[in-house]
Amino acid sequence: MISCVNQKIWRWRSNSACEKALQYKVGEKIHGFTIHQVTSIPELFLTAVKLSHDNTGAQYLHLAREDSNNLFSVQFRTTPMDSTGIPHILEHTVLCGSQKYPCRDPFFKMLNRSLSTFMNAFTASDYTLYPFSTQNPKDFQNLLSVYLDAAFFPCLRELDFWQEGWRLEHENPSDPQTPLLFKGVVFNEMKGAFTDNEKIFSVHLQNRLLPDHTYSVVSGGDPLCIPDLTWEQLKEFHATHYHPSNARFFTYGNFQLEQHLKQIHEEALSKFQTIETSTAVPAQKRWNKPKEYQISCGPDSLAADSSKQTTFSISFLLTEITNMFEAFTLNLLSSLLISGPNSPFYKSLIESGLGTDFSPNVGYNDCTREAYFSVGLQGIAEKDFETVKNIIDRTIDEVIEKGFENDRIEALLHKTEIQMKHQSSSFGLTLSLYIASCWNHDGDPVELLKLGNFVAQFRQCLMENPKFLQEKVKQYFKNNQHKLILSMKPDDKYYEKQTQMETEKLMQKIDSLSLNDKQQIYKKGLELRAQQSKPQDASCLPALKISDIEPTIPFTELDVALAGGEIPVQYCAQPTNGLVYFRAFSSLNTLPEELKPYVPLFCSVLTKMGSGILDYREQAQQIELKTGGMTVSPHVVPDDSHLDAYEQGVLFSSLCLDRNLPDMMHLWSEIFNNPCFEEEEHFKVLVKMSAQELSNGIPDSGHLYASIRASRTLTPVGDLQETFNGMDQVRLMKRIAEMTDIKPVLRKLPRIKKYLLNCDNMRCSVNATPQQIPQAGKVVENFIKNLSRSKKERKPVRPHVIEKPVHNESSGSTHVNGSQIIRKLITDPTFKPCQMKTHFLLPFPVNYIGECVRTVPYTDPDHASLKILARLMTAKFLHTEIREKGGAYGGGAKLSHNGIFTLYSYRDPNSIETLHSFGKAVDWAKSGKFTQQDINEAKLSVFSGVDAPVAPSDKGMDYFLCGRSDEMKQAHREQLLAVSHDKLVNVSNKFLGTGRSTHGLAILGPENAKIAKDPSWIIR
Repeated sequence: MISCVNQKIWRWRSNSACEKALQYKVGEKIHGFTIHQVTSIPELFLTAVKLSHDNTGAQYLHLAREDSNNLFSVQFRTTPMDSTGIPHILEHTVLCGSQKYPCRDPFFKMLNRSLSTFMNAFTASDYTLYPFSTQNPKDFQNLLSVYLDAAFFPCLRELDFWQEGWRLEHENPSDPQTPLLFKGVVFNEMKGAFTDNEKIFSVHLQNRLLPDHTYSVVSGGDPLCIPDLTWEQLKEFHATHYHPSNARFFTYGNFQLEQHLKQIHEEALSKFQTIETSTAVPAQKRWNKPKEYQISCGPDSLAADSSKQTTFSISFLLTEITNMFEAFTLNLLSSLLISGPNSPFYKSLIESGLGTDFSPNVGYNDCTREAYFSVGLQGIAEKDFETVKNIIDRTIDEVIEKGFENDRIEALLHKTEIQMKHQSSSFGLTLSLYIASCWNHDGDPVELLKLGNFVAQFRQCLMENPKFLQEKVKQYFKNNQHKLILSMKPDDKYYEKQTQMETEKLMQKIDSLSLNDKQQIYKKGLELRAQQSKPQDASCLPALKISDIEPTIPFTELDVALAGGEIPVQYCAQPTNGLVYFRAFSSLNTLPEELKPYVPLFCSVLTKMGSGILDYREQAQQIELKTGGMTVSPHVVPDDSHLDAYEQGVLFSSLCLDRNLPDMMHLWSEIFNNPCFEEEEHFKVLVKMSAQELSNGIPDSGHLYASIRASRTLTPVGDLQETFNGMDQVRLMKRIAEMTDIKPVLRKLPRIKKYLLNCDNMRCSVNATPQQIPQAGKVVENFIKNLSRSKKERKPVRPHVIEKPVHNESSGSTHVNGSQIIRKLITDPTFKPCQMKTHFLLPFPVNYIGECVRTVPYTDPDHASLKILARLMTAKFLHTEIREKGGAYGGGAKLSHNGIFTLYSYRDPNSIETLHSFGKAVDWAKSGKFTQQDINEAKLSVFSGVDAPVAPSDKGMDYFLCGRSDEMKQAHREQLLAVSHDKLVNVSNKFLGTGRSTHGLAILGPENAKIAKDPSWIIR
């Protein structure tokens, strides 16, 4: 085990940043700022320092915490009064060049000149936020300099507004005879966003519930209103909203606060004086009677029954979010009402069988000045509106009468305790987003972080008044007249009508153009193309050097012990704040092929159907009371050294407070030994929810579905990936959800259990503090002893199984002590890769495209070169072609661990043209038209991913799941650092050229005449 010395160091280290910050004094002046408050928040292991800037009144919050992943963000209150998308287009345009950094697109260029762990910008309904994070102090200063200049001194050039916002341009910019079209990155992004029916519903809900001010408009932009925005309006909005007096600065981590303040003051704030800002959002005038609206949306192309595609919900306007304890209470109350199978609305609505899942935006929403609560159903028939409405009213009455069981309240408070202790690798970003809305409306962000106080106050209120929560339900739901009844039904002609309105808007614009305007548009189009195609000088931007990349990685100490004499258990000692993380991996090698497609369904319902003496409601209650969640998921791991070998299994994951470990392992024992698969009605409910979730997810993940399909025939594992995670799985789930008799599917579950839930081919892992590990070892050993074993030896279904020991001492692995883990890999010696092209017809106005190429596995030195090449092609070629010129929201190249090289685009107005761009990108790579500087930038960008921080809960997981040891990672690191110009040209020629490696293609999107005529495409 780990020596006591180490334990002491951990404890000491965990406080140094907090302790330093506690030495600041209220009233102290530092670099133009004054300190107003210094507060210790022990439950989050941090110290909060609140300041303001003397000259401009800019607000500042610093959270000192012993975390090396430091974060900066600046946020502005942005309150648009129309749906032209002005704050969203501004967010894109300020990142296109600034006074000090006048090159084009410094934001995307910095992705390749830094080791940032996060860089982005967000437009919310009433604020715009610019966050970044990094572990390197020099990098922090570089990024801070670029972000400050972008926010306060952007160029806002007209051509950048055209590119990012909207423009009229010829279909082919170099041919004035081709028709004029609307183009622009945000224009296409929002067209894509509005193909998502959940998004349509949520936007309308907010617009109509809060109709008096900024919440009545679409801050991201409505595609039909975006073309009304002018460049002048954009510049004016920047001048009035992006001022220090309207800004809130936030920093987090263990870097020096003084350095941040000095740089922010000198580079930005010292150049401004205070102004009066008029961006505050007034309170919504309350209604004296409920309102009702109906809206329409696009059809669900995967649903068989079009009569049951309607969504219905009731929403209530609640209190102001700055009323913090009330908001905390209502958030808890919302969870009690809708979370899990024991909640009143789950029982009355979900289990009524009337719909498939809760309506979008269900529950407590606090992203507006006044919070709201919404509840309803999707996937219902229009005739059932009245029934659903009555159920909601009746449920509210029942809750007022009966209240909530004490155990459910305890379970929720327990969840809060776990959330405070669980350390994610991006804790700074989580906190920044958590405080953003409340702080935006002048709530005190420090008070908001004192969760311990809220919990204590909540317990106090309940003790003094057992009906405390029932009274809230009465006040906010029963007697609240500010209530919106919203329904949405699909219209088969929805997309046609949208296109029709867009065409009318376009005609209107074109009709108002003079001959001179048209010539200007043509000229501007050529000018934009020329600017996009010009080689760009980014030398004004700061950059890290390759020498800033650490040459070696720190090794993670692991211990592997055999439990029950045969099952390997990996122990990893980490500073986990008293949480214990448990995982188990069980092989699918003996499972009959015909059961494979049902494995994801088996996984999603396994912990939700009850087990042992607990029915599903009691089980859910125990899981919430004793754990931070128990999940099961299919897990397919391609081998690191062989393209045609892979491991297939199921991963079980859970976490708990150390005091609850025996209870959590008992829950797992019952799930493994005595799972219940009897509850047919409840199974139906779970299937419907799961199917609905999958089909709702397509607009967000279309490019992933395209890539999975495109790589399907390239390696033996491709087929299984498609079965588990691809469109095949979405369609299977939709089919099962629509079956009248679901029994045949339910009967498959006990059969899968027989092959999977035993300890024949299993391994476990535990991450906990060194003090907890001996105790955890005993409990896990006990769990394993109680597992069933197969009566007879089961043969793998596929005869070719390779036993592969995971590297340890014998191969020189110094950080793993104890036994070996043996992985049983499947391989198919007869496999031949082949090309396949698939077009999934979906009623969206945008495309998602994937083209995949079979290359080499992780341990092959060429893999490192291809990884750098993918980044290089994205940054230096595809970004310009697909996003800037083509107008897609995203696109690029990536290489997966499994050796599949993918070219993709996301929310793309083009299809065949994008495939041509992929071809041009390959030609560009083969020609070697890139410099050493380009290669260095690609390396920095790749290393910001390779060296992304890993949370204590996930340390050692690469070794446990994939057998990827720290030695292998170090070797790969050296291969990445050694990539040269020659190697890049060499791999381009070797793998990417036509006829070199097998390719696969897939497109998700609207009908396409060219593809329909081409017999080499399969249309689904």
